[in-house]
Amino acid sequence: MHIEAGVVAGAKMLLSYGTAAGVLGLSVKLAYDNMKENTLLSLILKSVIATIVVFTSFEILPHYPIGVSEVHLILGTSIFLVLGLAPAAIGLALGLAIQGLFFAQFDLPQYGINVTTLLASMLVLNLAVKKIVPAKTAYKDISYSQMLKMSVVWQGAVVSWVAFWAIYGQGFGAENLSSVFTFASVYMGVVIIEPIIDMVILTAVKAFNKTNECFMLFDKRLCKA
Repeated sequence: MHIEAGVVAGAKMLLSYGTAAGVLGLSVKLAYDNMKENTLLSLILKSVIATIVVFTSFEILPHYPIGVSEVHLILGTSIFLVLGLAPAAIGLALGLAIQGLFFAQFDLPQYGINVTTLLASMLVLNLAVKKIVPAKTAYKDISYSQMLKMSVVWQGAVVSWVAFWAIYGQGFGAENLSSVFTFASVYMGVVIIEPIIDMVILTAVKAFNKTNECFMLFDKRLCKA
């Protein structure tokens, strides 16, 4: 989902600075609320885990440049379900920043674009989960069909944002639209893989955690509605 350098350039980059400020500011608010409900230590530990997972997804797991962006297995639904919204948002922002600062400096100018894509998509996922998963259902008890819907929402939101940035930066030319379509068609293929990984994780949680209380490294909703 990394937008290639030059897709958005010049004065058009100003929009990405504004959207990034908005989603990062909201993430700070989410972190503050999470800290009040849990503890600062719990938030820090979960955020560190999320950052490691995100960095691994970006830099270590296979990733391929396709069309206007890159295809990654980001595991966004996994970190959301296991760690919670605020740690997931922090992990996405920090994982992306660490990659840009130390391993892919050519991506730094697009940080505002890419962090907007990830965090805005995570916020969309959070809203969708409230509709998909009943309030009385712990995340460890969700069904495969619910998991699939969540993955479609997450991947679809990422693809939508990538398409927006590409069209915003390069217009509706045939070549640009073809690149967007190529990326979207390949990236949505991740929907086949991600729910399986998520269900394996949730099955393991269910097997090894027989209580309705989660360890501090996990989101409370994972074990108890």
